[in-house]
Amino acid sequence: MTGGLAGAVTGGWDRGTTGPVELPQAAAPPAAAQGSISAAAASVLPGVVSVRAGRATGSGFAIDQDGHVVTNAHVVEGASDVSLVLPNGRRVDAEVLGVDANNDLAVLRVAPSQAEGLRALTLGRSAQLRVGDPVLAVGSPLGLEGTVTAGIVSAVDRQARFGDNNTRQTAIQTDAAINPGNSGGPLVNAAGQVVGVNTAIATLGASRSGNIGIGFAIPVDRMTTIVRTLID
Repeated sequence: MTGGLAGAVTGGWDRGTTGPVELPQAAAPPAAAQGSISAAAASVLPGVVSVRAGRATGSGFAIDQDGHVVTNAHVVEGASDVSLVLPNGRRVDAEVLGVDANNDLAVLRVAPSQAEGLRALTLGRSAQLRVGDPVLAVGSPLGLEGTVTAGIVSAVDRQARFGDNNTRQTAIQTDAAINPGNSGGPLVNAAGQVVGVNTAIATLGASRSGNIGIGFAIPVDRMTTIVRTLID
């Protein structure tokens, strides 16, 4: 037994070997499986934009091939010039097509000829969400374009205050990190379908504006109804 072990060790460190030493390496990771977090992120990122409105910045996402982009009303409120930074890095002008300040939603429009490569996202059903479902928040927190954070649905019928009238509205609560600049970006499920519009976060005080794991999104079912009205 002793000889066998010694032989194995000696053979592994043969000083007479002049060729390169081959070290074991892990195999390449498998391609993202359908339904995985990485696959969902890859499918969503081509449809998410950064919104620049004066000194304000936020996020948005394409909902069709006609150049319509959804964001939060508070991102573009009072701005005379609005532009979008597309996933490919190009910056294009956008028109504010309609605003619903009470529900904190706005629809922007960019000329389809200027939106090359911008992919419309698939809308899911927020009514089908369950507590514990995995979700991703996608957007430009602190100006960091194309940022993806992951979490779960913490509550599906949480009452939160937002909009111009600051009234309580039903929202999706999530612990996916949401920070300033995420406003207007999509909250998506594991299939890459939009289930909400990231809108607000809870904070510990006026001087503490960062993420503490409590974020709120407008349910996509309500968003769809409002957006149709704004486009029409």
